[in-house]
Amino acid sequence: MTVSLPEDFKDANAFIERMHGIYGEVEGDRILAGMSRSDSTATYWFNPLKPTSVSLPGDPLAGLVSVFVCADRDAITRSEAATAGHVYVQNASSYYAVSCLRLETGMEVLDLAAAPGGKTIAIAALLNNTGRIAAVEPIVRRFHRLRSNLERCGATNVAYYQKDGRGVGRAVPELFDRVLVDAPCSSEARMRWDNVDSYKHWQLRKLKETRRKQKALIMSGYQALKPGGLLLYCTCSFAPEENELVVKHLLKRTDAEVDPLDFDAELPLHSGLTEWQGRKLGETLAGTARVVPVGVWEGFYLARIRKPPSNLDV
Repeated sequence: MTVSLPEDFKDANAFIERMHGIYGEVEGDRILAGMSRSDSTATYWFNPLKPTSVSLPGDPLAGLVSVFVCADRDAITRSEAATAGHVYVQNASSYYAVSCLRLETGMEVLDLAAAPGGKTIAIAALLNNTGRIAAVEPIVRRFHRLRSNLERCGATNVAYYQKDGRGVGRAVPELFDRVLVDAPCSSEARMRWDNVDSYKHWQLRKLKETRRKQKALIMSGYQALKPGGLLLYCTCSFAPEENELVVKHLLKRTDAEVDPLDFDAELPLHSGLTEWQGRKLGETLAGTARVVPVGVWEGFYLARIRKPPSNLDV
């Protein structure tokens, strides 16, 4: 397959080479070609915090039956049920990420980069508004959007904090049962060749700049995690610099352990990379996962991390 990227994407050749290095030439080209197509499909789930008897078009998604798929996106996004928060439109990969946290009612959960709030709403729904969610977002505009979205969807177990997540771990060490670090990233998986604004920012240099923040966030999240607790690190980037290499940084500097994800045959998952550009990253990273963009699934990276129990917990 010959893939043609937009002429105004200055680093197109470098991006193609990297995708081939991550996924192989055949699948890399398939993913790149798929990024030229717009999608009118919506994936959504019914919000148990605001139950409704309304019926909406769609079928359960294989491998994630709590999520529904509708070929007519407008029929869902413009519905009164979506406006009122009875249903939530969310990509399947994002909802799947939250399900990997293994939440139980009554838990204390930290969402370290929470805006715009889709995953926070899913956490509140899975907890059935029990326990407590600390939702952290530093940017004022995004903070208010986060709060508005959660209130519209009936999440009442959320405490809001407008602050930089990189300092949270030092302020409240070992407080939370679960931590979600949905890290700000290059958003490579959301690049579309018909939308110049989605790819014009992409540069190798910027990947390294973003990684510095991601490393600080994952370290902060791990510090805030209770012994025996789980942290989920995720991005919508393909770049190993923002994914496996960030997790490797945490593993090297702490007692963190990869808690291997389940590779269900119905889900479009690849194991995390154990080698990149000739550098061995460690076999343990094969327990992390890459959601391969196919159908309604958006490209995503997921790593579930466990903090070992303290001696007092053994």
